[in-house]
Amino acid sequence: MRSNEVVIVGAGHAGAQLAQALRQQHFVGTITVIGEEVDLPYERPPLSKDYLAGDKLFDRLFLRPARFWTERGVDFQLGDRVVAVDPLRHVVTTEGGREQPYGTLVWAAGGAARRLNCPGGDLAGIHTIRTRTDVDQLRAELPAVQRVVVIGGGFIGLEAAAVLRKAGKQVTLLEAQDRVLARVAGEALSSFYAQEHRAQGVDIRSGVTVTDLSGRAGRVTAVNLADGSSLPADLVIVGIGIVPAVAPLLAAGAVGGNGVDVDAQCRTSLPDVHAIGDCAAQASAYAAGAKVRIESVQNAMDQAVIVARHLTGGAVGVPGVPTFWSNQYDLRLQTVGLSIGHDQAVVRGDPAQRSFSVVYLRDGQVIALDCVNAMRDFVQGKALVATGARVAAEHLANATIPLKDLISDTGPAASGESG
Repeated sequence: MRSNEVVIVGAGHAGAQLAQALRQQHFVGTITVIGEEVDLPYERPPLSKDYLAGDKLFDRLFLRPARFWTERGVDFQLGDRVVAVDPLRHVVTTEGGREQPYGTLVWAAGGAARRLNCPGGDLAGIHTIRTRTDVDQLRAELPAVQRVVVIGGGFIGLEAAAVLRKAGKQVTLLEAQDRVLARVAGEALSSFYAQEHRAQGVDIRSGVTVTDLSGRAGRVTAVNLADGSSLPADLVIVGIGIVPAVAPLLAAGAVGGNGVDVDAQCRTSLPDVHAIGDCAAQASAYAAGAKVRIESVQNAMDQAVIVARHLTGGAVGVPGVPTFWSNQYDLRLQTVGLSIGHDQAVVRGDPAQRSFSVVYLRDGQVIALDCVNAMRDFVQGKALVATGARVAAEHLANATIPLKDLISDTGPAASGESG
């Protein structure tokens, strides 16, 4: 085993941050990054926003220029995918048949966009938004289409709908649950965004089930629903989450299911194998100790630093408060914390003014905030979440009181929390 060889599988935010952090922590061994895509690490959040809209060129998405990685001795092996892990030999095998030995393996492969599992789901004209190639193919078809059906009312679906409406397309958005953003936000935020999209001309239909898709000459022409209706479609965008890319790890014996399970140091159950980013399921103080996958750039980067410090003997620490963001039309949503399991939601400000926050509580403690065009609430609210603040609902609802003035009214922070 070569203890000074770190192999990173995945060239996204997590993998790139780890390679950088290892050098910052004075790791002197070899660093090899194996990436399925052919591009050096780039920003992914803009794919469904500025890049899809054509407002930002791809060259502006690179996390670092090529010379940055060369100067730090980071070797990228791109355009190949790891398909097998041998934990006894400390070797990974790629799709191209190449074997790569490792001393420490860090799995940062993220996940693949979940695809439709119904008749017609493989027709041409059906797209996902996960990689640069996905969006390039989608953009190439847009000039020739007018009617777009978006399947999935999460952030990817809503962001794509916003971009396409601004481009003048006719957009219908389908959500299986009874409201958009049902998996990640409370009813107040869901209602606000549904209203905003409808005001922009998006036809939102919730509580619907797609049964199959029709096509002509191999290309999609309609999306068919369980109620018997059929929606004409020149193009379909599917935004129904991701499938964690962990099959080789699980096949090698790693413990997991929805992702691969990791401990506080992001170690899997396999010797000398860590996992970080979207594919890693870790107990979180911000989810009442539940083991969750947090699909956030901030969390991926925090976990990368944890592993870098662990491998170089530094103080490890814990991930910070989870943060997320979304741009739709002129609305900037910033989220801090996890609203999972909240039992109270307090609206702070007036949604009609298009600048407000929703504060989520569980057992009287502030656990998360959704802030729409409310940067100050986002910045100040982070401390409330980090410290497990207990604040009266009427004080939270009073937008004239800055959240920083409520920080002193706190309860004990959850075990292991750190801002």
